[in-house]
Amino acid sequence: MKYSQAKQGRIFVIRLEHNEIVHETIESFAREHNVTRAALIILGGADTHSRLVVGPEDGDAVPAIPMTKELLGANEITGTGTIFPDESGHPILHMHIACGRKDETTVGCIRTGVRVWHVMEAILFELVDNDAMRKIEEIGFKLLCP
Repeated sequence: MKYSQAKQGRIFVIRLEHNEIVHETIESFAREHNVTRAALIILGGADTHSRLVVGPEDGDAVPAIPMTKELLGANEITGTGTIFPDESGHPILHMHIACGRKDETTVGCIRTGVRVWHVMEAILFELVDNDAMRKIEEIGFKLLCP
């Protein structure tokens, strides 16, 4: 285990709107408000044809080859994530959401494009006095390096 310590900074209450792409909108917000590190919670609706990463094709393969799943129909969602800068200083959102429609539930990472269905609400908790960042690792992901 590796770790570092941080303090809580500002707290933002955010409403994402219809058709916005979640990771693009949150990362843009972070850049505009000079947020480099944060924790987030989110809830609302994901639109049909949103895509999630739902696991690696082969758990032993390096680099990992992701599997994706397309949502069919609007889904209720709840999720949590973090923002840390990559090696270039750009804030990168890593968020997983649980999506449900009728009796089907899917859980996955939003990086491949989750589109807002009418509204999503997010609370962003800024982390300060910390220098953790994301670095590309042999598995092929930008991993958190505290």
